[in-house]
Amino acid sequence: MSDTTTMSKSERAYTWVGARITSREFGPGYRLVLGEIARELDMSVVPVREAIRRLEAEGLVTFERNVGARVALADPDEYVHAMQTLGVLEGAAMALAADHITPDDLDRAEHLNARMREMLAHFDPHQFTVLNEQFHTILFEECPNPHLRDLVERGWARLNNVRDSTFAFVPARATESVDEHDEILRLVREGAAPSEIEDAARQHRWRTMNAYLDNRASR
Repeated sequence: MSDTTTMSKSERAYTWVGARITSREFGPGYRLVLGEIARELDMSVVPVREAIRRLEAEGLVTFERNVGARVALADPDEYVHAMQTLGVLEGAAMALAADHITPDDLDRAEHLNARMREMLAHFDPHQFTVLNEQFHTILFEECPNPHLRDLVERGWARLNNVRDSTFAFVPARATESVDEHDEILRLVREGAAPSEIEDAARQHRWRTMNAYLDNRASR
């Protein structure tokens, strides 16, 4: 192990940030604020910037103009596979659950979505994602098929292992997402056909995936 007392400031910053990425203290999508890191390490921003560029070259960090540095997705292909699968499974689960969701459940989901809409003005992608998962859970947890419900829960767990928040990478997608939530809630409240609910839920998931892919392709 390297002796930190003999490291350059850039090397020390590289080691410090890299260790937190590896331990997932800084999860995928986490914003790396250079000034905060510099203050934590009692150094100027210059060596921190050098360290971040090195981590970017290794694929651990992404940097976007006017956005800054973020921890990269651990495995972009795994993320896409997880989103594709979850779109299919969750859509089916929500369609089956629709007849079992109570008005109180829908009110809770609507309240969560209202909180997510309020967050758009001062966007926190991590907290937005926490509320998003709670919203989705309300709509699939009453699925009467326990095997399907279990698969959806496993899909969420797998997704959480490869990213902290997709919305950290595509924040503009958040506004569209809450609008689509409103539409899904409308379909359930009005007793729409299961196939219509399933398609809306699946496309909602896949639009987020496609927004990430478009963002990745534009770099």
